Amino acid sequence: MQNSISRLFSLLTLVLFSTLALAAQIPEKSPNDDNQYRFIELDNGLKVILVSDQDADKAAASMNVAVGSGDDPSDREGLSHFLEHMLFLGTEKYPDPGEYQQFIKSHGGQHNAFTAFQDTNYFFDVQAEFLEPALDRFAQQFSAPLFTAELVERERNAVHSEFSAKQKEDGRRFYSVKKAVSNPDHAFSQFAVGNLSTLENTEDSRLRPDLIEFWKQHYSSNIMSLAVYGPQALDELESMVRGRFDAIENRNLETKRHVASLYRAEDLPAKVTAEALKDVRSLSLTFPISSQEENYRTKPASYVANLLGHEGPGSLFDVLKTAGLAESLSAGLGMDTGENATLEISISLTPEGLARHEDILPLVFDYIEKIRQKGISEQRFLEMQNLARIDFRFREQGNPLHEAMRLSRHLKDYPPEDLLRAPWLVERFAPEQYRDILDQLTPDNLLAFVLAPDPVLENPNRTNWYDAAWTREPLNTEALTAQRLPELAAQLRLPAENPFVPEDLAMVTGQTMDKPSMLATLEGMDIWFARDTRFDTPKANVFVSLRTPAARASARSYVLTQLLVDAINTNLNAWAYSASLAGLDYSVYSHLRGITVRVGGYNDKLHTLMNRILLQLDTPELTEQRFDIARQQMIDGLQNKAKDRPVEQTSEFVQTSLIEGAWSTDEKLRAAREVTFDELQSFSEALLSRVDPVMLAHGNLTEASALNLARQIDAIVLGDSELTRVERSQVRQLPDNETTVSIEVDHPDTGYTLYMQGDNTGFEERARFRLLAQIISSPFFEELRTNRQLGYIVYATPFEMLETPALGFVVQSPSATRVEIDQAVQEFSNSFEATLSALTPERLDQEKQAVISKLLERDRQLGEISSRYWREIDRGMDSFDSRQQLANAVKQVSQQELLETFRQAVLERDQSLQVVTGGDGLEASRALGRLTELPPVPAS
Repeated sequence: MQNSISRLFSLLTLVLFSTLALAAQIPEKSPNDDNQYRFIELDNGLKVILVSDQDADKAAASMNVAVGSGDDPSDREGLSHFLEHMLFLGTEKYPDPGEYQQFIKSHGGQHNAFTAFQDTNYFFDVQAEFLEPALDRFAQQFSAPLFTAELVERERNAVHSEFSAKQKEDGRRFYSVKKAVSNPDHAFSQFAVGNLSTLENTEDSRLRPDLIEFWKQHYSSNIMSLAVYGPQALDELESMVRGRFDAIENRNLETKRHVASLYRAEDLPAKVTAEALKDVRSLSLTFPISSQEENYRTKPASYVANLLGHEGPGSLFDVLKTAGLAESLSAGLGMDTGENATLEISISLTPEGLARHEDILPLVFDYIEKIRQKGISEQRFLEMQNLARIDFRFREQGNPLHEAMRLSRHLKDYPPEDLLRAPWLVERFAPEQYRDILDQLTPDNLLAFVLAPDPVLENPNRTNWYDAAWTREPLNTEALTAQRLPELAAQLRLPAENPFVPEDLAMVTGQTMDKPSMLATLEGMDIWFARDTRFDTPKANVFVSLRTPAARASARSYVLTQLLVDAINTNLNAWAYSASLAGLDYSVYSHLRGITVRVGGYNDKLHTLMNRILLQLDTPELTEQRFDIARQQMIDGLQNKAKDRPVEQTSEFVQTSLIEGAWSTDEKLRAAREVTFDELQSFSEALLSRVDPVMLAHGNLTEASALNLARQIDAIVLGDSELTRVERSQVRQLPDNETTVSIEVDHPDTGYTLYMQGDNTGFEERARFRLLAQIISSPFFEELRTNRQLGYIVYATPFEMLETPALGFVVQSPSATRVEIDQAVQEFSNSFEATLSALTPERLDQEKQAVISKLLERDRQLGEISSRYWREIDRGMDSFDSRQQLANAVKQVSQQELLETFRQAVLERDQSLQVVTGGDGLEASRALGRLTELPPVPAS
């Protein structure tokens, strides 16, 4: 009897432990999440999270490998990045280097990868029914890559082109300065991208053997984590993974530990001044702190950073901005290697702020001391915890690709049971952890970076590869604690209790409406309404467009509208910041027809936020100080456009020259330099004297609440405004044959944009161009980038503007001239005619379905639907079915129609615009004069 009881007890214990073990493998999810999840670990140690979303029309996968640029050999910098490129280019089962890309593209998907310091992430999405064959190709990249010898040299050039294309970007250059001043014993100091020098491939230094050896020594299934997302059942998803990904070899590797400090103690405190090519000014404070990876359940760094980066009244940012010294401020964890980390405070400065940055530093420490003395409060913690719980409770799903990428990375960092909730997990009040971080935010532990155009640098250092000028000088800790701005220090105060924390989270009654209906017309304002509770989130979005002819009358009126919007947003920021923390967000922005206000988030206090915005819109508080700062910021931004990438400038020329109401950079710059504060005041008073208003209320709202919002708008903003009609802008129709324009760009690369315009804006014509772009994009990339190695930035795209169809070919090359690029494009185009002619009906249907799947992809968040409805209202499409009509038109495109469109647009270049850097085309200003006189593209 005793033995029987003992055996029964053992059996019950086994069942209990088995049940607990099983439960531990199912992540805790949001109550609003209908997906099913399963964590498994394959026999080779690969960790996998499976996500079954039965309503998904797209599937996705992401593989995270715990290897990155920090693992590069010191004599092969950029090797991990180069390996990332090479894994795409053929496997034992699928040897064709372009096969994977073509398969994904032809089935409505996209793919890419990125290399970070400690991780490399590979990802794709695809039409859901093609997940299994896509996974078959994907898995092969990690188990049986070919590393084809002739492709090594070719892709080496592609990596160099990527390096070259971004060589004049301030972000890359500033990052190279941060590397230069870091601890030389830390792998962070190394060059991460790679180029022809570091990836040398000679008889004495063969790249392919080094590549294969690196792969064998660093890639192993036990340090990989995979996320697979699809509508299939969990068992089916698991069967797709097993037998494919367990073929990846387990080399039982350990991830590299970066035990050296990121910055040497003897180098601190210091100020590093770096030269910017553009007119940008910033002060970045970096504090080395202990790693926070183990504290994800309490998030002390978030607690401290939330206070440092707060923007409410009396905050560090509010005080600096009110004084005219700063434009933006953010705070948070920078790098965290698991061994050590940094906490960063980044401040975008005004010209005066740059001149007084040494005064700002002590003010930062004043605020840190205020947090240290009075900022640690359980009440603050409870508010932070409550908001995190509400956000997790009502979390909306991202698209499958983003979800897969997020989960594959998190699977490396968090245990399976916390995988889904980890970013929102704030378990307990942890004052000792908050103090530990604050104790590390001291003057003697600071590295301050100043980024400025044309700084005065004596005998500057220059970074390797990017040639960025910089100097370093020690900081005096006493000076950092001496109060330099006592009048500003006296204004600093910690945030008050958040008045926008939502309290009523109930769902309104009534079914979700299929589309918006016209609720009423109030004093000439059309009110569109759609109740929508399909996502079970108590959220809503309200849009108000105040269309006015005054906003589009001239380049000067464009500039004045922008300056007015800046003043409104500046005046709202401190007051409304608490709303953004509590799940409410807003934007006030200008566009071709006027100004739009959007408010979204939890509907409980949405009307309060909207009311304050409307009051500010009706009577904006204008100051000469803010006008001067905003005007200079606009001038800087416009001047900086001349330093954008060549293809950004060529593509922008297409848009500004062809869209009615769009003004050239030169025209806007001239106006910005001339406008006065008095002019802005007069413009503000007259802007809404004639108006064409329209409103959309969508989400967890009743008709009554929508009408109340409309009455607010009418009472506060419209007043005695005269109603008018402001027509939508159109795109100008190019003349027959090709127009070639040459623009001057200070960049060693050649920029090339070929824009090929359709005949009309009808759905049939738009469908032909969409389908043509779908079919041509992958071969165009394969031929011009992979085979001909013209450059890193190479793509074909549907260049549709305001429903005017077009096809765009874009190339940026570090080696080829404009003539050579155009010759390559023509040769490709001539050869592609045969490919298009030989397209089988099955293949054509496949490509059609790829386009349709993108057009009709399921909405996953309320904001996606709201934005789509708002675009339809802007177009005057009150049937709200544009994408369905376009999808129907795609289905009807015949191969003959596609060929005719290709021959007319691509081969004959009828109605095309070629914009290049250098070359012998029309000079930009002369070309603009001609193009802006053209008539609009007809409707059909």
